[in-house]
Amino acid sequence: MLPIDGHRLTLAETVTVARAPHRPRVGLAAEAVARMDATTRAKAGLIAAGLPIYGVTAGFGDSNTRQIHGDKSAALQENLLRFLNCGTGAAAEPDVLRATLLVRANCLARGYSAIRPRVVELLLDCLNRDILPLIPERGSVGASGDLVPLSYVARMLTGEGDVLHAGERRTAAAALSDAGLVPVELEAKEGLALVNGTSFMSGFAVLAAHDAGELAYTAELCTAMASQVLLGNPAHFDDFLFQQKPHEGVLASARTIRGLLAGGDAGGGPGADETWTGDGYRQLERPIQDRYSIRCAPHVVGALRDTLIWAEQMLEIEVNSSNDNPLFHPDGTVLNGGNFYGGHVGQTMDSLKIAVASVADLLDRQLELVVDEKFNNGLTPNLIPRYEAGSWDAGLHHGFKGMQISASSLVAEAQRWTMPATSFSRSTEAHNQDKVSMGTIAARDARSVVELAQEVAAIHLIALCQAADLRGLEHLSSATAAAHTLVRKISPFLDGDRPLQDDIRRVRDAVRSGELRRAVTENTSGVPALG
Repeated sequence: MLPIDGHRLTLAETVTVARAPHRPRVGLAAEAVARMDATTRAKAGLIAAGLPIYGVTAGFGDSNTRQIHGDKSAALQENLLRFLNCGTGAAAEPDVLRATLLVRANCLARGYSAIRPRVVELLLDCLNRDILPLIPERGSVGASGDLVPLSYVARMLTGEGDVLHAGERRTAAAALSDAGLVPVELEAKEGLALVNGTSFMSGFAVLAAHDAGELAYTAELCTAMASQVLLGNPAHFDDFLFQQKPHEGVLASARTIRGLLAGGDAGGGPGADETWTGDGYRQLERPIQDRYSIRCAPHVVGALRDTLIWAEQMLEIEVNSSNDNPLFHPDGTVLNGGNFYGGHVGQTMDSLKIAVASVADLLDRQLELVVDEKFNNGLTPNLIPRYEAGSWDAGLHHGFKGMQISASSLVAEAQRWTMPATSFSRSTEAHNQDKVSMGTIAARDARSVVELAQEVAAIHLIALCQAADLRGLEHLSSATAAAHTLVRKISPFLDGDRPLQDDIRRVRDAVRSGELRRAVTENTSGVPALG
């Protein structure tokens, strides 16, 4: 059992609940129940006193000047869910849905939203039984939080709408009934407490940040392999260089690449046997410096790592916050504010998607060096197999030409998504929500950029393994050889032109799931897993 209390949920726990095949059960901590009981009592006292309370005994948004009698407060919550149920687009993926439910429950578990424990317990019961609301991705401006998306969560708890139940689409009423769960009738404030928060954007953001961390490691692995198959200069990653510009993420990235190169063919650098001509000139067989996409890789991937350090700090605060409005103090005070504003999620996701797109571009540039016979230091054109003289296959095959075109397209699409979503705030809801975060759009963009970058990484890895086979596996270290072994299990050597789309998907899945990183770290020693 994973107890949640609104204060100690980690990003790693969120990813586990969202994606692990054997997910932990989640329940409310006792201290969370006590806090929630205290504020629901405070709310009841304020309603009994006839006070106007935003979203409880007064309307929503710019309608807050319209007070209703306390007897109508439950009906007000029902109508809130009805008018907000207007999302569009495809439904979010199940892992995002699970992360959303967990984060929303955890935020409410802080206790200051005046919602009964019973309602949050039902939400967690749905999560534990894999009953997930079908939430359209579009419709949130990120303040007042994720009103439209989270209305689908609230309606599920009342037995309305459609859900995924163990992967099957059903009505919420049928799924709850079969699971032995009873829908709730929402009381005053409870509908608003469920919808007025940043949990949908946070679900996307937490998963995007996790996947970006895996991508950073994969980019470092690709850089090490590219250096080896291109007979590059490993001295580019010497610790001395990076100590002189010691950004934490850059130090970590260079350290990982050094570990991945350890024990491989030292190669690289200018040869020592070149002879001088009579005019005091000689042509070096190898360049002193590799191109930027190899030599500067720790600086590019390191910028992503440093962005992740900052983003993860922000997200950990966000998923452990009371982010609805109003909030109730146990002493009976009700306070109106703007904790629903998704500015930090938006800022971190806009920054993350820029850093991830830059890494995708780096990998594409490395891929160009590997497949292009003008730059690949003796490898075959487009990494085609080596054919014997007179072979029928001579001139018929084009190897990785299509793969490089595809990678270039993916990078261009990723770069297109880097326009900051947070720059597009627009006044909405009768100028009540006159400054909004667009955090949800930024988080969805980040998800999309990471997915594109994963596909670029998969293409590059397949090409690097082909190059290693052509160059000779003796040039690899134990770490990069372990990566080669895993890739070869799911993407065989290209001995002639064939469709590679399924290879890309399989290798992408190995990157996304962490299988590639585990294969490297479990089969080698002294290689850091994440910098």
